[in-house]
Amino acid sequence: MGELVEIIAKALVDQPDEVNVSEIEGTQSVIIELKVAPDDMGKIIGKQGRIAKAIRTVVKAAAIKENKRVVVEII
Repeated sequence: MGELVEIIAKALVDQPDEVNVSEIEGTQSVIIELKVAPDDMGKIIGKQGRIAKAIRTVVKAAAIKENKRVVVEII
């Protein structure tokens, strides 16, 4: 899941080298933390959070195959 978030984030930002994704795995859930450069934060969140919501939707759809709950946090 982390690789998926990383690929999407790097495609959206101006500084793809600053994208950092970490996964915290539990028994039934996975927390994915996404860190980007401060200048690129607006590009990841989008207007009224639309892009962030779309990223979360895509990751949740991919997680259904593994029967896991995924939370994407943008830090």
